[in-house]
Amino acid sequence: MLALCALLFAVLAAAAPLYAQEKTAPRQVTIFAAASTVSVMNAVAAAFQAQSGVEVRPVYASSSTLARQIAQGAPADLFLSASGDWMDFLAARGALESGTRVELLTNRLVLIAPAERAFALEVGPGFELERALGEGRLALGDPGHVPAGIYAKHALERLGVWAGVRDRLALAADVRGALALVERGEAAAGMVYETDAAIARGVVIAGRFPPQSHPPILYPLAVMAGRQSPAAEDFHAFLQGATARAIFRAQGFGLAGVPSLSGAGG
Repeated sequence: MLALCALLFAVLAAAAPLYAQEKTAPRQVTIFAAASTVSVMNAVAAAFQAQSGVEVRPVYASSSTLARQIAQGAPADLFLSASGDWMDFLAARGALESGTRVELLTNRLVLIAPAERAFALEVGPGFELERALGEGRLALGDPGHVPAGIYAKHALERLGVWAGVRDRLALAADVRGALALVERGEAAAGMVYETDAAIARGVVIAGRFPPQSHPPILYPLAVMAGRQSPAAEDFHAFLQGATARAIFRAQGFGLAGVPSLSGAGG
């Protein structure tokens, strides 16, 4: 009997450190977020972690890429998309936690140019984009699936200039890729979100697209039905709270449903 008790004590003693480590291990929440939110999401994630002790693991890519990965079983707790269409894609597959989808942010579409070859255009029907490109190319997120590229193509078509530039595109896998092509001088101009242009080095805003030239740029947020983290709902609430909203505004994003003082709405 004494030998059995001694063995049981030894087993419990060996397991105790593992149990303590499990209880004190930091919680983690994973958010799949559109590439255009890298800078602001890093800042919001740091604020949430400082307040809650929960580690935030962001995964960034084009909204289309992220949505497809989630649909295939990627372990996302939340999804912040730059396109309602890709959130609809997941909703149709039952991937969203009921009642958690909200419109979180807005943005604007701008034309950028390398700082050393800067120009300015009044963006409107028939504006002289083709002439401004010279012998160069226009950088876009691939309009076949990247939200920023889809918005860009829509705007150029509505303004009547798509036909003149569609054979002169430099396509990128996401909006940050399009930004990088202009930053490196590999494209004469690009179309990105205003928030991307604001943090880029070596580019200038050459023009701003009228909001009516494309569908509203909205960023929906939702908790995923297959979430693993118990902190998913807490982070979902934090993203809609005062601290996060202040960070979003400071980095140039508009807040969905809230009038923008700077005019940087959808």
